[in-house]
Amino acid sequence: MRSVVTESDVPRSGVLKIPRGAIVTAAARETAAARGVGIVEVRPEELSAPAPPEETIAIGADHGGFRMKEALKPVLKELGLAVRDVGVHEETPVDYPDIAEKVAELVAGGKVARGVLVDGAGIGSAMVANKVPGVRAALCYDQATARNSREHNDANVLTLGGRLLTTTQAEEVLRTWLATPFGGGRHAARVNKISAVEQKYAKWTEKP
Repeated sequence: MRSVVTESDVPRSGVLKIPRGAIVTAAARETAAARGVGIVEVRPEELSAPAPPEETIAIGADHGGFRMKEALKPVLKELGLAVRDVGVHEETPVDYPDIAEKVAELVAGGKVARGVLVDGAGIGSAMVANKVPGVRAALCYDQATARNSREHNDANVLTLGGRLLTTTQAEEVLRTWLATPFGGGRHAARVNKISAVEQKYAKWTEKP
């Protein structure tokens, strides 16, 4: 069966790679033309080749963040990043700890560069993600907190409140968070202390 490319598959800029022989809807072609997006047919293996971890972002959401997650995925692709979506894939109620743990594990395991989580308020996902060693999750609600979490804390997971931010606000936070490098210097020493606290209390859970 031939793949069908629809308007929702068209990124905001750049190039859209599609498998050879795919059906491109008229709406998709019109949207691509309006955005200046080139449509390029490639071999199936070129599409299936996984992007390296440093170019991949893991994203996940519960039912309260599903719509925002779907709106942010094209932003990540526009920035040239591969997206690893761990769910959910519909608005059926789920428990946010399950999703947050999946994203956090991918980040901690080095399988992706960073992670993004969206639930109703963003608070619960941050709590869960920060239980996974090696993760520094930050709940950000504006560009200032996004910038601070990266520059000062080297946050590697961003959590967002799907019911507290507009899509435009969330996009601004995401773009700022991804674009801000870690400041290093005096901040590095403090981040090292975060890791030291994590290691200290991890010993409490070790079996004798």
